[in-house]
Amino acid sequence: MNKAFVKEQDSDASHCPNCKSLGRPVGRSTLDSMLKPDFRTEVASTAMFCPFDGCKIAYFDSFDRVATIDMLVRPVYPKDLTAPLCPCFGLTLDDIQADVDEGVVSRTRDAVQKAKSPAARCSTMSPTGTSCVQDIQRCYRQIRGPE
Repeated sequence: MNKAFVKEQDSDASHCPNCKSLGRPVGRSTLDSMLKPDFRTEVASTAMFCPFDGCKIAYFDSFDRVATIDMLVRPVYPKDLTAPLCPCFGLTLDDIQADVDEGVVSRTRDAVQKAKSPAARCSTMSPTGTSCVQDIQRCYRQIRGPE
C-alpha cells in the first residue's frame, strides 16, 4: 500500500493530547463497557485512559482520536471525584474519609478484599480496566496523611 494514504502513528501516543498526562492502556472490553454505544467508534479497539482529573478527555488513541467524559456511560473516578474509586463495590473518597475520621479501616479494607476477589469485574467496570486496589491504598494514605 502506498504510504501516502496511511497515517503514521504519533511518536508520543502514550500521552494525552490535551493535558499531556501519561495514559493507561485499556482494551476493547473496557472501552465497550465504558463508552456509550453511539460513541464506541470514536477511538480504536485499544486506547489509553487519561488519569488526570482536570482533563475532559477520557480515552485517546494513537491516531489523535478522543472520547471525552460526556461520552462515558457513567461518571468515573478520577474524572468525577464523587464517583466510586471501586466501581465494582462502590467505595468512594467519602467512605475512605469516614474510615480515617473514625480511626478504622473497615470500609477500605473490605473494598480491597472484595477487589482482590473473583467477584471483581475490573475489566468492564473500571475505566482503566484494571484493579482499583492501588488507587484505594494511595487515596487512603493521602487522606490519612503522615502518621
